[in-house]
Amino acid sequence: MDLNTIWFVLIGVLFAGFFLLEGFDYGVGMVSMLATNDDTERRMMLRTITPVWDGNEVWMLTAGGATFAAFPHVYATMFSGMYLALFLMLIGLILRGVAFEFRDKLEDIKWRRLWDMAIFIGSALPAFLWGVAVANLVSGMKIDANMIYAGTFFDLLTPGTIIGGAAFLLVFAFHGAAYLNMRLGRYALQEKIKALALKLGLLAAVFYLMFAFGMYACTGLLSTTMPLVLIGLAVVAFVAAMVLMKAGLYGGSFAGTAAAVLFTTAGIFGGLFPNILISSLNPAWSLNIYNASSTPYTLSIMTGAACVFVPIVLIYQGMAYWHFRGTITEADIEGNHY
Repeated sequence: MDLNTIWFVLIGVLFAGFFLLEGFDYGVGMVSMLATNDDTERRMMLRTITPVWDGNEVWMLTAGGATFAAFPHVYATMFSGMYLALFLMLIGLILRGVAFEFRDKLEDIKWRRLWDMAIFIGSALPAFLWGVAVANLVSGMKIDANMIYAGTFFDLLTPGTIIGGAAFLLVFAFHGAAYLNMRLGRYALQEKIKALALKLGLLAAVFYLMFAFGMYACTGLLSTTMPLVLIGLAVVAFVAAMVLMKAGLYGGSFAGTAAAVLFTTAGIFGGLFPNILISSLNPAWSLNIYNASSTPYTLSIMTGAACVFVPIVLIYQGMAYWHFRGTITEADIEGNHY
C-alpha cells in the first residue's frame, strides 16, 4: 500500500469518526427541540453533549486539514465549488456554538427558547449540507480539465443530492435519539424520545434506501462487491437499531446506528477509490489519489506526524468521554449552566 492510498484511507477514517461523533451531536441538537417543551428536560438532553461537542468538531477540522495537506487539488476544487454551501454550514456551526454558551445566561424562557431554536438550526443545517456534499461526491461534480468546478451553487442541489441531505439529517437525528436514551435517567423523557425516534427512523429508512438505490442505479459507486456489501450492512444495522429502540435496548440501538454510519462511510469511500472527486463532464477529468496528491516527500512527513499525534488525540478524547460517562439525571443540571 503506497502513501497515497494510506492517506486516502486515513481521511476516510477521519470522516467516519466525524460522522459517528458529530452525527449524534447534531441529532441531540435536533431532538432536544422536537421531543419536549420542558426546559429542565431540554437542559438534561443538552447536558449529554456540552462537555464533548466541541471536541467532536475537531474530527472535521482534522479531516479538512489532512485533505488540504495530502490532496491539495481536491481541497481547492471542493472548497471553491462548494464555497457557499460550506459558508452556510459555518454559519450554522457558529450559531450553534454561541447558543450553547448563551442559552442559560438568563433565567428567561423566551431567551432560552430563542437559543434552543438556534441549536436546532445549527444542528439541522450542517447535517443536511453534509448529506448534500456527500451525495455530490457520489454523483459527480462539474469539474473541467483544469480541476476547476465549472458549475454553480444550484447545480449542487438536485433531487438526488437533496434526498442525500434528508437521509443524513434523519439518520443523524435517530442516532442522536439513541444516544440520548442511552445517557438519560428519566423514564418519561426516554419514552418521549423513543416515540419521536421511531417516527424519525421510518423516515430515515425511506430516504436512506432512496439514496442507496440512487447510488446503485445512477452511479458506478456500488458496481463492485465490497461497497455494495458495506451499504447492505449499513441498512441491516439501521433496521436492527430501530428494532432495539422499540424494545427499549438503547445501548444496542446506539451501537446499531453507529455501525450504520461507519458502514455507509466505508462503502462510499470504498466505492470512490481511487477517485476522490468525480467529474460529471468527463470521467478522465476526475481527481484521484495520484493526480491530486502532494509530493511523496510531503506525504512521508505527514505520515510521521500522524503516527505521533493521532494516538495522542484519540487518547485525550477517549479520556474526555470516560470522565463524562454515566447517566444524566435532573440532579446533574442543578446549579450549573448546562
